[in-house]
Amino acid sequence: MNSTTEPLRLSLQGITKRYPSVVANDRVDLEVLPGQAHAVLGENGAGKSTLMKVIYGAVKPDEGQIFYNGQPVQIRNPQQARALGISMVFQHFSLFDTLTVAENVWLGLDKSLTLQQVRQGIEAKAGEYGLEIAPDRPVHTLSVGEMQRVEIIRALLTQPQLLILDEPTSVLTPQAVEKLFAVLRQLVSQGCSVLYISHKLHEIRALCSACTVLRGGRVTGVCDPREESNASLSRMMIGAEPPPLQVHQRQPTQAVLSVRELSLPKAEPFGVDLDRISLQVRGGEVVGIAGVSGNGQRELMWALSGEDARRPGRAGTLELLGRDIAGLGPVARRRLGLHFVPEERLGRGAVPSMSLAHNLLLTRSEALGTGGWIRTGALAEQARSLIERFRVKAGGPQALAQSLSGGNLQKFIVGREIEARPKMLIVSQPTWGVDVGAAAQIRSEILALADAGCAVLVVSEELDELFEICDRLYVIAKGRLSPSIARDQASVERIGEWMSGLWPEPNAAAAEGHHAQT
Repeated sequence: MNSTTEPLRLSLQGITKRYPSVVANDRVDLEVLPGQAHAVLGENGAGKSTLMKVIYGAVKPDEGQIFYNGQPVQIRNPQQARALGISMVFQHFSLFDTLTVAENVWLGLDKSLTLQQVRQGIEAKAGEYGLEIAPDRPVHTLSVGEMQRVEIIRALLTQPQLLILDEPTSVLTPQAVEKLFAVLRQLVSQGCSVLYISHKLHEIRALCSACTVLRGGRVTGVCDPREESNASLSRMMIGAEPPPLQVHQRQPTQAVLSVRELSLPKAEPFGVDLDRISLQVRGGEVVGIAGVSGNGQRELMWALSGEDARRPGRAGTLELLGRDIAGLGPVARRRLGLHFVPEERLGRGAVPSMSLAHNLLLTRSEALGTGGWIRTGALAEQARSLIERFRVKAGGPQALAQSLSGGNLQKFIVGREIEARPKMLIVSQPTWGVDVGAAAQIRSEILALADAGCAVLVVSEELDELFEICDRLYVIAKGRLSPSIARDQASVERIGEWMSGLWPEPNAAAAEGHHAQT
């Protein structure tokens, strides 16, 4: 219990930050006690990330005052924030691709430490918190989930007084989430304050004792989330409860995607070998792949999308509607009806410096005229229609991709592929970092696509999401794929065990055959 005479760990008073097209933070007040886990809730574009960057010194506010441990402070840069004892784990990572994990972590730490000491510290923290990572791996070889582990370890190594976490659990197994929460509760009990951004309302209720809700850059409520329901938190956050998902019983049709015995050696030193992957997705069904980040998801997605067009091993086959597509690149596969949403929004899903309209041309050709000329009016109208249908908050078709919040860019990219009316849609991390309203919309669009007969494969580390929308599940671990399991037979405990590679091996072939027929 905190003493009433103890100064607040953090107090924001009237923080305002304006950009040319939007007021990101509008006179925001926020108070965090020592030894308190405090949630910040809000839909995408509500101003949460901007506010956290103000606290961390990465963004300078236009108005307002910051008090830290009772003293007025001006935090001019992240280095000064770290010197004060403030650490932050960003949703979009601040890592140098060409450096190793250890070198990246070293950059943010006390320069009196040697690189070898930092390596040892990383290994110790990784073991202590179940965040497995190799210190000497170059960052460009890491998956998105593994990069997040690096950020979490780097923050923990600074022994912070105030730890800011932006969507920290989206890459962890249920067991690892429990372990991280145990760590965070331990930090809180030792007097560390935690500012916690998450769209997982049940997590906020399990971890936090206070919650500040933002909508449109303004504070709309402060509460104890333990006394609220998911529904009441949703109402505070988006002004309504997300509509319930309409899940229909569908009768799957013929196999659209068939993969048999796909084996591929890793294409880069720290990649994962794919080992005899077999899976099938039929028209009208949603199939999920669960697993901890870095277990071969990226390599499998590249193999299915055509980014890695190598043949799938001596005995392997890769077919779309009975046609051999091994050796075909992404453009040829798209022409046959296979569309793909990658986990990396900026850089792979969209070109940051291009407009939303021009980003449509990456995978869509409706606005191209004869000879490859772009019909700019038609392209702008296509983008405008997509922005409207998927309720993307953007400054219109000419807004640059990098100007959108993560969740709004995700809605645009998912919408771009769904509107192409694919025969097969592969989606990686469909709702990572997306607020509850937008997540419900994306999931309902995926289900509507399956209702219309499309085959859908969803790769996600959100187990709740997979249980909500999938008809069948696989689990990937160390480059191997489990037998498929019907959603009604799956449980969090069972899938969590399978994530460690512990699934019933002898029945794999029988289970695969059985589920392919049912």
